[in-house]
Amino acid sequence: MSMERRNCTELRMESPGKLVGYAAVFNAPSHDLGGFTERVKPGAFARSLKSPDSIRALYDHDGKDVLGRVGAGTLRLAEDQRGLRFEIDLPPTTVGKDLGVLVERGDVAGASFAFRVPENGDEWRSTDNGVERYLHDVDLHEITVTANPAYPDTTVAKRRLNRKPRLLIAMKWLESVT
Repeated sequence: MSMERRNCTELRMESPGKLVGYAAVFNAPSHDLGGFTERVKPGAFARSLKSPDSIRALYDHDGKDVLGRVGAGTLRLAEDQRGLRFEIDLPPTTVGKDLGVLVERGDVAGASFAFRVPENGDEWRSTDNGVERYLHDVDLHEITVTANPAYPDTTVAKRRLNRKPRLLIAMKWLESVT
């Protein structure tokens, strides 16, 4: 068997991991948003999640800092009993790596979302606590990871991607040299 090395170029991009969390928590109040607070009701994202391909994940609502997109398979979204859950495969970019470190340290610990409210998608009430807005249906445009979330109950945490077992790596190496 020849141990001659094949003429090949290998590119290895170390993934900085995954971010998981909640961009919205149902029925939890926002901070004061300028004279009112807001609560997201269960099902508010259901319509948007039926065709979510263009929904993106950003860092701090900045369109230059794209972290993932549903249509690319790098962002996954789902409504569950708690709220709008997300999972982002962090890109091996400067922003992705830096954000992974900031989340791991706890410097960035929240999330948010950008949306438009369709007709009859919200409801305003005057309560003992002031004016409250209830979101029943939204057109979701993005989720964002941020240190300053409008909703204090949102979360983000870092998870590492599963590493390939050593045997598989060794087999791939052997294939490249035989």
